[in-house]
Amino acid sequence: MPDRVAVLSDIHGVLPALEAVLAEPDVRAADRIVLTGDIAAGPQPTEVLDLLMSLGDRVSWIAGNADRELLEHRRSTPAAPSPDPVTPWAAAQLRPEHLDLLAALPRTLTLPVPGLGPVLFCHATPRDDEEVVLVDSRLARWQEVFTGLDDDIRTVVCGHTHMPFVRLAPVGRLVVNPGSVGMPYGRPGAHWALLGPGTDLRRTPYDLEAAVRHITRTSSYPDAAAWADSYLYARATDADALAAFGPRDGRTNTP
Repeated sequence: MPDRVAVLSDIHGVLPALEAVLAEPDVRAADRIVLTGDIAAGPQPTEVLDLLMSLGDRVSWIAGNADRELLEHRRSTPAAPSPDPVTPWAAAQLRPEHLDLLAALPRTLTLPVPGLGPVLFCHATPRDDEEVVLVDSRLARWQEVFTGLDDDIRTVVCGHTHMPFVRLAPVGRLVVNPGSVGMPYGRPGAHWALLGPGTDLRRTPYDLEAAVRHITRTSSYPDAAAWADSYLYARATDADALAAFGPRDGRTNTP
């Protein structure tokens, strides 16, 4: 049983953000690092995967929808279409060992964590890697996405929406979203979480200007400079993200 678990979600191929989080003393001291998906789809996919692979068994990996889409793009004939222009480029950069790794990733992982009991880690929801749930999603929506979940799972950790929160959801379950390491919405910095015995949302500031320069200089992605400026500086606010994601959780005007 790991005493402390660092949760990193939605790295999206941003090496400077990942390096900043991995340098945090509490991450270095954590017994386990859990990656809750969307790891490589961004301007530095191979660099991020290589760094994480070098950490060995201390890291537990979960697939996100963007990881699945990278694999589908490379292994489909003809290539699977993608609405995100970075996906075809990032998929083309991956080496065979990267593809094999992504193909083997589970959709969920359950670990016992002191103070939290059995914790289920997933990307979006326990049953789907693209479903949307938000901090203000209605109770009926949480009941829906938790259908079939074992009663002994009292804590669920998810990512996908790039906005950190902790809330209770039916019935008495704690939900933790660590936010995004590489593509934050609402506030710049690399967002992550530390679990055990409680839940602690963390934000690691780093030199954004230097990171944008580094990505622009080292990535062969054609729009690397614009991509890095938009996402590292969190040009999309939390209000923008909630407005865009809200209709996808099935909400109506009824509270």
